[in-house]
Amino acid sequence: MHIDEIDQKIHEDIENIMRGMECEKGFKCYELGFNNLCHAKDIGMESFVECLESRTKECKFSFPFGLSHLCQCPLRIYVEKNLK
Repeated sequence: MHIDEIDQKIHEDIENIMRGMECEKGFKCYELGFNNLCHAKDIGMESFVECLESRTKECKFSFPFGLSHLCQCPLRIYVEKNLK
């Protein structure tokens, strides 16, 4: 696959994710080019990433899991797993 095709696929994936969800922040992370994201870490789970933020209670996508918190924001998960 050519780099332009990869970029187009990523762009289409992101737009599809955004169409399928609601964001109380108006997709600000996307508008800022994913340059001001919350901190998260891919832990090998398909539908979650670990939330590394201290204010987890303020985010509707974060929930406690054991001694940590997981993030279930589809866009944040895609970015962490595919764009690092």
